[in-house]
Amino acid sequence: MSSSLLPLTSPFTSTNTQLTFKARTNQTQGFRVTCNSAQDDQADKKLILPESQKLVVPNVDRRNLLVGLGGLYTAVNLPGAMAAPITAPDITSICKDASAGIRNQEGAIRTRKCCPPSLGKKIKEFQFPTGNSVRKRWPAHAGTPKQVDDYRRAIQAMRDLPDDHPHSFVSQAKIHCAYCNGGYTQVDSGFPEIDIQIHNSWLFFPFHRWYLYFYERILGKLINEPNFALPYWKWDEPRGMPIPEMFVPETVNGKPNSLYDVYRDANHIKERIVDLDYDGKDKDIPDFQQVQCNLATVYRDLVRNGGDTLSFFGGEYVAGDSPVGNSDPSVGSVEAGSHTAVHRWVGDPKQPNQEDMGNFYSAGYDPAFYIHHANVDRMWKLWKELRLPGHVEPTDPDWLNASYVFYDENEDLVRVYNKDCVDLGKLKYNFIENSKEVFPWRKSRPPPRRKSSQVATTSEVKTVDKVRFPVRLNEILKVRVKRPAVNRSDEEKEKENEVLLIKGIKYDSGKFVKFDVFVNDKLKEGEITTPCDPEYAGGFAQIPHSDMGSMFMKSSARFGLTELLEDTNTEGEEYATVTLVPRVGCEDLTVGQIKIELVPVRKV
Repeated sequence: MSSSLLPLTSPFTSTNTQLTFKARTNQTQGFRVTCNSAQDDQADKKLILPESQKLVVPNVDRRNLLVGLGGLYTAVNLPGAMAAPITAPDITSICKDASAGIRNQEGAIRTRKCCPPSLGKKIKEFQFPTGNSVRKRWPAHAGTPKQVDDYRRAIQAMRDLPDDHPHSFVSQAKIHCAYCNGGYTQVDSGFPEIDIQIHNSWLFFPFHRWYLYFYERILGKLINEPNFALPYWKWDEPRGMPIPEMFVPETVNGKPNSLYDVYRDANHIKERIVDLDYDGKDKDIPDFQQVQCNLATVYRDLVRNGGDTLSFFGGEYVAGDSPVGNSDPSVGSVEAGSHTAVHRWVGDPKQPNQEDMGNFYSAGYDPAFYIHHANVDRMWKLWKELRLPGHVEPTDPDWLNASYVFYDENEDLVRVYNKDCVDLGKLKYNFIENSKEVFPWRKSRPPPRRKSSQVATTSEVKTVDKVRFPVRLNEILKVRVKRPAVNRSDEEKEKENEVLLIKGIKYDSGKFVKFDVFVNDKLKEGEITTPCDPEYAGGFAQIPHSDMGSMFMKSSARFGLTELLEDTNTEGEEYATVTLVPRVGCEDLTVGQIKIELVPVRKV
C-alpha cells in the first residue's frame, strides 16, 4: 500500500524530556577507558565494566560532570562512553580560524577567519517570540513585487553594514563556516581538542533551523519590517525547480542586485532545472524527465529513506564524538540527497574549492544558500506532517539538549536548544504553499517494475560474507546480502522497516564524493537503471568539510527497502542484490560493511 496517499494534518508538538545520565553501550560491550597512546589490543590499559552495570549519578547535571572530568576525558580518550549533548561554547571568546574542508587553502576565495565579532556580552537564554503575528515564508519563484523588493532591500542593508558588525552579510556568512569548518570545539563539554561539526548527524536540521530563524529576524529589523519572512526555493515543485529569477540578473534598475553571486555555476543559472540527484555531471535529459526524477528524489528523501527517526535526521552525535573518528555516524536522507545535490549544482566548479555553495566554508556568501536551506527546513515540517509511522523527532536528551549560540536581532548572544525548535507555532513562522496540487512529489513513488523486463539473474553474484571488508569503491561493487525476513505481512511492515545499511564509509572529506546504490536490478544488459526507477535506493554524497589534519572521515548511510522490494517484485527473495556505483571522488573511498536490518518504527 502506498503511503503517499495519507492525509497531511498535524502541526509540530514540542517535547520536554528531563535530562538524564546514562551509559552508552551501542558501540562497545561496556564502559571502556583507553590511553591515547595505547593500541586497541593492549587490554591491560583498559578498564571494562559489564554492559549491564549502570552509572547512577542522582541530582548531577551531565554537562557539569563532564566538564569536571575534562582532564580525565582528554587524557584517556573516552569518546561516547558517557553521553552528553553537544554544547557550543561562547562563540566570541573560544573560536579558531577555519581550515576544515578547504582543500586549496592558498587559493581560497573567502576568508578562513570565521570567528564572530565580540561585543563583550554574556550569553542569554532564549525567549520565545510573543504576540500573534506569524512570519509567512514564501515560494521564491512566486513572490509579490513587495516581497521581492523587501528581500532585496534587506540583503542590501545587511551588505552595507561594516564587516565586523554581528549582523553584517559577512558575519552572517561566517556562521556556517565556523560551525561547519572547525571554528569551535567541544570545550564546554570537556573536550577542548575535539571540533564541533553540525553536518552528518542529527544536529543538521535543528542547527540550520536556528541559523535561519535569527537570520530572518535580523533582516526584518534592518528594514523595519516586523513581519518580514524569507523566501524558500521550492525545488520540490516543477515551477520552482529553476533557480529563482530574482537571483539571476547582475543589476536591477541600474543598481547591483544584492541577491547576485558571481561564484555560481554559469551553466546552471538561467532557466535550468535543478538536478536533485546531481553528481557533478549534467544528465542531459529532457526537462520533463528531470522534473520526474526530482519529484522521485523528494519522495525518496521524505518517505522511502526517511522511514524512521535516525534515517531522516542522521545518526547520534554527542559530546566526545569526533567529526573525524566518530565510529558510527550516519547522514540523514535529505542531507545526503537533495540538500547536497543543490549545494553542488549551484557552486562554481571553476573555483579552487567550488566556492561559494560547493563548499561549507563559503556557502553562506551566496544568498541562494539561505533560500535553499529554508526549503530544507520545510522538508522537516512536511516529513513530520505526513504522520507516517516513524516520522517523529528524536526524544533522546542528548538531542533535545544540544545547544548553539547565535547573535539575535538585538545583537545579544543567545543560547538555543534543539528541544525549543520543534514547534514552529512557538517560533512564530510558517510556510505559504502556492500550488493547487500542493505536493506533487507525494504521487511520485517510482512505478513498479514490470516482471517481464526482469530477465537478468543474480545467483552468480557473490554473497556479502565472501567479500573482504573494507573494500575500495574505485569500481562498481555488486554483492548479495541476506535479508532478515521475507514476504512480511502488512502488519509486520507497520512495526518494522527493512533498511539497508552501508557502514564504515571512509572517504576523503576534502573533496566532493558521491556513489549511488541500486537494489535488485535485473534489467537485461544494456538497459540503464536511472534515479527515476524503483531499483534506485539512493545515493551517498558529501560536500567538502574535513579536518585538514586528518583528511579521511567516516560515515554511514541508510536506505529504506520496504517499498523498493514491493516495487521490484522481490519481497520473497532470501537475498537482496546490492550494487554500489561510484560517481565522483570515490577513488580512495572504502566501505566497511553492508547489511540489512529490521528497524522498529515508533508510532506518531
